[in-house]
Amino acid sequence: MIILAATPIGNLGDASRRLIEALTNAEVIASEDTRTTIHLMRALGIENRPRLIALHEHNETEKAAEIVELARTVDVLVLSDAGMPAISDPGFPLVAAASAAGVTVTALPGPSAVLTALAVSGLPTDRFTFEGFLPRKSRVAYFAALAREQRTMVFFESPNRLPAALADLAEALGSERRVVVCRELTKLHEEVARGSAAELAERFKGGARGEICLVVEGAKPATSTLPTGIAQVLQLVSEGSRLKEAATEVAEATGLSRRDLYEGALAAR
Repeated sequence: MIILAATPIGNLGDASRRLIEALTNAEVIASEDTRTTIHLMRALGIENRPRLIALHEHNETEKAAEIVELARTVDVLVLSDAGMPAISDPGFPLVAAASAAGVTVTALPGPSAVLTALAVSGLPTDRFTFEGFLPRKSRVAYFAALAREQRTMVFFESPNRLPAALADLAEALGSERRVVVCRELTKLHEEVARGSAAELAERFKGGARGEICLVVEGAKPATSTLPTGIAQVLQLVSEGSRLKEAATEVAEATGLSRRDLYEGALAAR
């Protein structure tokens, strides 16, 4: 079978007994970075020397068939560098191929940056969506497309791009949208920063270090129809507000899309 195993996202003490047992007994390990796997096993005091297969984003599609066939006769332990394989890490093509081939897939659950960030965020946890890594370009449009999403949203982001991402988020979703920046979770310098999009954009404008998770409040249910909202925007504009600011204000008050309000008011002028 294929065994997906979650590894620590920072604190080595989060390695489960099942993970340690699996690493101790594994004959074959497919991992995102074999050097990281060797380091982990040494840190855990494991002397096993299994066959190691590199399985990363650049080869996982072509390697999937080979590993699936191997898993028909021997258990293959699958690891990413941290957290659960296949969750914004290599593994999905392999699981899909194994499922199609009738090869059993199981998992050893454990640390997850997504769930850890969500749990400590203080934002609603009953319904959420994981959006993976933010795109490098066109982030305002990307966030704008999520303007109506009412579930709490979790993203991964590079520390170098965090300031620009927060500024784009504030522009697309409104400066008052609640956001939580989770940095270096489970590590020595763990930080959980809560505030509005504008506040955190200012706080992190100089950049950040470490692994970053962004948790973003979902949109409030719409309390007005779009035509009514457009009328409210036009009223604010007639009173001296700039169109963009008026659209943002009405969007935050009603839960309507800022983009729809802006474009609707622009067309109506």
